[in-house]
Amino acid sequence: MRYAIKKFAILLIFVLVLAAAGTGCGSAFEMDEAAEAPARDQGGQAMATEEMSYAEAEAAPMEESADAGSSDYINTPPLERKIIQNSYIELEIGAGEFEDKLFEISDIAENNGGFVSSSESYSDAEGKLTSGRIIVRVPADKFDPVIDKVKALGQVKNISMSGQDVTEEYIDLQSRLRNLKVQEEVLLDLMEQSKSVKDSIEVQRELSNVQGEIEVLQGRLNYLDNMVSFSTIEVYLTEPTTIREASDWGFMDAIKRGAKGAVRVFNGLISTLIIISPVLVFVAIIVIIIWLIVKSVKRRRSRKKE
Repeated sequence: MRYAIKKFAILLIFVLVLAAAGTGCGSAFEMDEAAEAPARDQGGQAMATEEMSYAEAEAAPMEESADAGSSDYINTPPLERKIIQNSYIELEIGAGEFEDKLFEISDIAENNGGFVSSSESYSDAEGKLTSGRIIVRVPADKFDPVIDKVKALGQVKNISMSGQDVTEEYIDLQSRLRNLKVQEEVLLDLMEQSKSVKDSIEVQRELSNVQGEIEVLQGRLNYLDNMVSFSTIEVYLTEPTTIREASDWGFMDAIKRGAKGAVRVFNGLISTLIIISPVLVFVAIIVIIIWLIVKSVKRRRSRKKE
């Protein structure tokens, strides 16, 4: 009996010891988890912080480039249009004012920084200069003021203005010229590096072609620059036509007109006779031959009757 009690007491103590040990392990495990939780939270926050900083680092250049692009777009200067301006004005001036008005137009152009390109003058039946045209070139910014001054010199009968936009052609020529100059530099480098005469000749031939195209394009650009910088104004001047009053009767004028008409008719007849004279000669020869034949036949008949 005592042995059974001792055995039961030992078993009870052993169970209590195991229970105490399990409780201690559970609390220690919980303490370890509680200690590791902040570390895990700090690690997650650190990783999140690193991811956010990396995303910000990637987004920052994009934002900067976008800002730079928008600022470049805003700061890009507007395209300068290339316009060739032309004008034609027809003026009627007073009698005897042609030469004076012609010189006035020349002075207007020169006073505004322009020049006379060409001029033509025409005379009437009496040999007086009464009409003609003058072409002047003036700076583009003086185009409208010069036209206003020219219009004030007489009565405007006709006026026309035109503008030719050559911006697209100008930009295309500039682009082609840049490409050709790059080719020229490359060919010049090849010329220096060529070691054989054959290579030098081939490079020189190609270089000559490129330089020729460069001169053509540069000449066209210079022409467009000149036409855009200086506008063209053509002015046609004419004096009023004088009408002569006829005399009261006009008897002598009638005789003169009649004599002139008769002379013209006579000249026409002479010209017609000269033109058809070969035909008349041929017909006359035939008539004479026929007349001689008829005459000889009559003579024979008369002889037979005798």
